[in-house]
Amino acid sequence: MDAPIGHFDNARPAPDCLAELTAPVADAVRHWSGGVPADQIVYVDTDPRWADTAVFVEHYGRELLERSANCVVVAGKRGGESTLAACVVLSTTRVDVNGVVRRQLGARKASFAAMDTAVGETGMEYGGITPVGLPAAWPVLVDSAVVDLPYVLVGSGRRRGKLLVPGKAFAELPGAVVLEGLGV
Repeated sequence: MDAPIGHFDNARPAPDCLAELTAPVADAVRHWSGGVPADQIVYVDTDPRWADTAVFVEHYGRELLERSANCVVVAGKRGGESTLAACVVLSTTRVDVNGVVRRQLGARKASFAAMDTAVGETGMEYGGITPVGLPAAWPVLVDSAVVDLPYVLVGSGRRRGKLLVPGKAFAELPGAVVLEGLGV
């Protein structure tokens, strides 16, 4: 099949590629529900050697720079308690951790989670964390610009491979909160 965005040699509906995904991502695809059918989520095989953004877009399509999103794990702290959340913003922006994230989590302090925490809590590889398949109790903060795109390139849970997800599907993820200005 042809990928809806980018130039990939191998693009298939994600439900046909469960073995290529980490366990939590495969489980989320397997039990997908909502307005966007699971077969509209597309898995594309990518070479981890080209994971750096500049090299990636040069190889797979320059238009992907404006249609890619990053998913980062953050920790909000208040009174000795810590809350983990995920933030999804366009790759051309950065997460407003000290403003929007801190206020949304009701935290006194917010910061990016440590790599071992992010990897351990998600069951995904660092550099491939995706909002699909995160722990159900986590807030998933999504910038409204992500939801507005027809398709968005995000991680697949591994460094190899990516998911192409209809933007509106991000608003339907468990724990999703769509926010203006999350990405600055």
